[in-house]
Amino acid sequence: RRLPQGARADGRESFAAAIGEYNDAVATWAYSGIGLKIGVDLLLWRRGGDPKSMQEMTSRLLTAGMGAYCEITHQLFGFTRPSSYTRRPTTQEQAIDLDERQTYLTVYPFSKTPEWYLMSRDARQGMMNEHMRVGHEYADIRQVLLYSTGLDDQEFVVAYETEDLPRFSQLVADLRSTEARRYTLRDTPIITAVYRPLREALALIG
Repeated sequence: RRLPQGARADGRESFAAAIGEYNDAVATWAYSGIGLKIGVDLLLWRRGGDPKSMQEMTSRLLTAGMGAYCEITHQLFGFTRPSSYTRRPTTQEQAIDLDERQTYLTVYPFSKTPEWYLMSRDARQGMMNEHMRVGHEYADIRQVLLYSTGLDDQEFVVAYETEDLPRFSQLVADLRSTEARRYTLRDTPIITAVYRPLREALALIG
């Protein structure tokens, strides 16, 4: 931000161009967390099928224009698969395949306690049925669940898209009153950011 205005503009454009280099392999959406989360001036939601492409892209971004001045404060990744608790994906769960984004994104790592996995399958299914029933009452809120057990510190990455933050907050409050909440080990840090066209998100940084 202390660089001359022209240098900052060139740095933003070089960074955006580097993202564009990977469009064929990695779909990327930009979000701004400025004013919402310290240390999250820019959030990139990336979707691809090859971890090596993600790694190469990240390396490229850290040397491209303004990327040389950036520090990664959070990095969450996982893969998608059918849920063990539902027969078919719901409309909410299919958000990962959509290319149009909603205004707000909230994402966080999530892990269950050991006791959760030591229960019988039927006991877990019963609690998940209650959990899903609450979620279905908020059909306008999209959800994405990524699996990262054994690949990262968390077991899952949970993400929600919404147009209404107070309504989303009520969804979380309702979910936390279900029986399954007893078996939550970790669900922070919570990151909320606003969807922006890439160059607009970069311009907000300065």
